[in-house]
Amino acid sequence: MTFEVPAKCDTCVVRHKAICAVLSEAELKDFNRIARNRSVPSGQVIAAESDIVFANILEGVVKLTRTLSDGRQQIVGLQFPPDFMGRIYSDETPYFAEAATDVELCAFPKDGFETMLRRYPGLEHRLFENTLDELDSAREWMLLLGRKTARERVASLLLMIARRAPNVGCAHTPDLNFSRFSLPLTRADLADYLGLTLETVSRQITNLKKAGAIELVDNREVIVPDVEALGRIADG
Repeated sequence: MTFEVPAKCDTCVVRHKAICAVLSEAELKDFNRIARNRSVPSGQVIAAESDIVFANILEGVVKLTRTLSDGRQQIVGLQFPPDFMGRIYSDETPYFAEAATDVELCAFPKDGFETMLRRYPGLEHRLFENTLDELDSAREWMLLLGRKTARERVASLLLMIARRAPNVGCAHTPDLNFSRFSLPLTRADLADYLGLTLETVSRQITNLKKAGAIELVDNREVIVPDVEALGRIADG
């Protein structure tokens, strides 16, 4: 079950990072009229392939999944705060969006949001920049799947989460070269996302631990004592 309440921009945790950061106070007040905060429990579908959901992610991690014609599924992306969900000017999306953790969204109705894009060109420009960033990320992931070793793939995914962890409600620290977070995916999902077997993912996580690149508090909680060192492993 999801829960919705009117959004409050003055207390928004991603106010200055999300797409609405380009709006003036007067514009933001107008934009706020259509916004609703939405809570989605872990494991629940946010948007099916035939649904359109527009939202800024305020907290948590969203998993994007594509279903093949024979029923097989593939994780094709992860979204973190303050990423934007939704396919503009379309009546459907090719992906399932599922809450990988408990998720908080600032959601907008399709018609109202597209009206705001026409009314405020700066918002549309910011959304375009956001789309280009996602394209760059997709190309980087193509490189990872096509050229990187299993060790580099696992290190790259942990590095991505480590760098985004402060935006997901994970432990904050003044040391930007240190990170502590809970994995938003099961190891089976990690394997699916990385194009590896479950056994290979578990083995590489163990190898990274033995090398001192990561520490495991439990099966899901990870400490990265040196983010830059993990980055060097990810880059081979």
